[in-house]
Amino acid sequence: MHFTKMEALGNDYVYVNCLENKIDRPDKAAIMVSNRHTGIGSDGLILIKPSDIADFRMDIYNADGSRAQMCGNGIRCVGKYVFDRKLIDRNTLTIETLAGIRKLELDAVDGVVRYVTVDMGIPKIENLRMDRFCGANEELIKVDVGNPHAVVFAKCVDDCDMNVMNTVLGLPDFPYGANVEFAQVLDRSSVRMRVWERGSGETMACGTGACAVAAACMHMGFTEGCVTVKMHGGDLDIRSDADGRIYMTGPAREVFDGYIDLEGNA
Repeated sequence: MHFTKMEALGNDYVYVNCLENKIDRPDKAAIMVSNRHTGIGSDGLILIKPSDIADFRMDIYNADGSRAQMCGNGIRCVGKYVFDRKLIDRNTLTIETLAGIRKLELDAVDGVVRYVTVDMGIPKIENLRMDRFCGANEELIKVDVGNPHAVVFAKCVDDCDMNVMNTVLGLPDFPYGANVEFAQVLDRSSVRMRVWERGSGETMACGTGACAVAAACMHMGFTEGCVTVKMHGGDLDIRSDADGRIYMTGPAREVFDGYIDLEGNA
C-alpha cells in the first residue's frame, strides 16, 4: 500500500489515498503504522476518500485505533495533499468529517500549498469548575469545535501535571473523553499551549485544540479576536468573526512517500 507521511507543526499522520487504495481494517492499520519503533511512526492514520456531500472525505484514526471526529492539523494536510497532487484544481474546497463539512482556503506558491485556512465553525463553550473534581479553584472550559476539549488555564504550562487529564476524562461532562489543553495567556494576542490528545497522548500540536484554547480565551475576555497559539511544534493563527466563527491558519508539510505491506496486520 502506498502512503504519504505528512506533518503540521509536528502533528504527524500517515495519509492514504483511498480513492485508489482500500484498507479493510483501518483501526488495526492505524495501530501498526503509528508505532514509532516497528511501524512508520505517527500520531495516527488519515484516509482520504470520495464524498457525496463535499469534495473529499477524511477518516481519522488515532494511534490506538480509535476514531476521531476532527483533526485541525490533519485537515490542512489533506488540503495540501489533494491540491499538490492535482486531485483538485482550485484554491477552495470542502472536506467531509465526522464533525461535519469544513471549508478550506489554500495558499499555494508555484502549485505547492504552504498554508491553509480552515473554517472551523462556531464553537460551543461551557464553564465548569475544577473544584468539582480535584479541589482546585480553577476554571475549566469545555469547548466543542467538532470534537470535545477541556481547556485549563495555568500560570506556566511547563509546570502543568499532565496526569490531571486522567481526572478530566473521568468527568460525566466528557462521556466520550476529551482532548485536554493547558493554556498560558501571554498577552492580549498570544497564548502558549500544551495538549494531551485522546487516543494519542501528549503531542507537539493540535489544531482543534488551538481553536478551543483561542475560543476559551476570547470567551473569558483574556484576548482579542485574533490570537496566536504557541505550541511545541509551532504557531497557529486563530481568528473569530463577528458571528463567532473560528478560522484557523497554519502550515502543512509533506515528509516522505513510501510503501508498506499491511497483509496480516490490517
